[in-house]
Amino acid sequence: MNADPSTLADIPGLMRIENTGKEELVERCTDMTQAAYPHDKVYGGYCTIHEHISCPPEQAYDYLRQGHHLEEWTYSLRGFAPTGTPGLWVGHDRLEEDTQIYVRVAASPEAMTVDYHCSWDQGEKLWMIYLMRVVPAQLVLDRPGSVITWTNCRHPYYADNPCPELAPRADRPWVGDYWDLFYAGHTVEMRNLKAILEHRHRSGLPVSVPPATATTGAAR
Repeated sequence: MNADPSTLADIPGLMRIENTGKEELVERCTDMTQAAYPHDKVYGGYCTIHEHISCPPEQAYDYLRQGHHLEEWTYSLRGFAPTGTPGLWVGHDRLEEDTQIYVRVAASPEAMTVDYHCSWDQGEKLWMIYLMRVVPAQLVLDRPGSVITWTNCRHPYYADNPCPELAPRADRPWVGDYWDLFYAGHTVEMRNLKAILEHRHRSGLPVSVPPATATTGAAR
């Protein structure tokens, strides 16, 4: 199937082999490549991290899709319980005192994607969305295990709390205040995830564990 170039003729700014020679492309790409990048330029609008984990991808996906495991590998999410709304759970983000976090898990077994839809203080609009994907490492790195990617997009609410009246106290810091530390903080949590999955897989233990109690856990 050949694309009809006439459908692209009126779109400005396209660089395609039909209108840009290889030498010009290389020159443009070289100009766009820097020896060093400011933190904000790399992580200002989006924060993506990735890791190879020595655990079969099916087991890694199964672990992530069961949201109660957030209480194991995240730094501060604890004490999840159902809200009464199907699929919606509430817990505590102990990063800040008395702060509730609401979570819904959207998982796709075919693509092995697990998205955590979250928000502080309220469960009506889950705008903090953590996009995770498990990729078979054999496919992309020619080695056993999993490659896990994790992306956050800088939603406008990170800058402005949409519901300040729901904060447990007026001086409670807002989650967006930590955006510049997301790369480092999420890297700490990804390393937790790696340590847990690799330890259990290496030791012949079940990678996924049941919730500690009947009321503990996020959406499964």
